[in-house]
Amino acid sequence: MARRPDLPDYLQDGFILPYSRTEVPRFHVLAFISAATFAAWLTWGYELLSITAILAGCSAYYFFPFTESRPRLGANQYGLFIDGLGLIAWRSIGELTFVSFSVRTLDMEELHIKLREPLGRALIADWRRLPIWRLLMRLPWKMGHDGIIRINLQPFEPPGEEIAKTMERMWKFYR
Repeated sequence: MARRPDLPDYLQDGFILPYSRTEVPRFHVLAFISAATFAAWLTWGYELLSITAILAGCSAYYFFPFTESRPRLGANQYGLFIDGLGLIAWRSIGELTFVSFSVRTLDMEELHIKLREPLGRALIADWRRLPIWRLLMRLPWKMGHDGIIRINLQPFEPPGEEIAKTMERMWKFYR
């Protein structure tokens, strides 16, 4: 397939988005802190260092998906793909909303997905059963108490508003 110069890289092979490469240092810094404090604990034997090593190691484990280049969010003619959730049929989506808000000094961008039917029926492919080693790692989505699926768009490469507009265009076209 020929590359189209008028399309950004993330749209060349369909709409698939891995985590941005700018998020990788978060994992590396935490892994380094964990290894350094673990080595210091082995050398000096201070228990506080072991606690620091464990906490930094757990945080690095949580952010490990940032180092992988596999798709975390995407869409095709069948529906909307979300890593760790599954493939949601376009006809099952009632509303797609881009939400931008501030929490203290952080500007957050989310895509809110409201379903027309229960999640079990909306999923074409259900990938909520994760391997045990993957259960405590970061997922790109959260289910709100109001039944809305919230996807944090911050760790993805294109701006969140652009992602939301592309998803909304695809939703309107394919439903």
